[in-house]
Amino acid sequence: MKPEDLKMLLETNPFVPFRIHLSDGKAFDIKHPDFVWVFRTRVDIAVPSEDERGIKDHVERCSLLHIVRLEELQAA
Repeated sequence: MKPEDLKMLLETNPFVPFRIHLSDGKAFDIKHPDFVWVFRTRVDIAVPSEDERGIKDHVERCSLLHIVRLEELQAA
């Protein structure tokens, strides 16, 4: 995936939550565009803690080459 494509998706107004699927089978739900930082060759994803009170647990660094699919999440 090109960084510009992911950045454009994150800047969509209104923002639409989506799931990033990686080649190793991992998936990350992106519920807010501020939880993602796009770099030239990777994307950093802030992973919330289990209680989801707005406190982040850790950051996952993922190569853009390993993104195999993006899936729009259903509205709550």
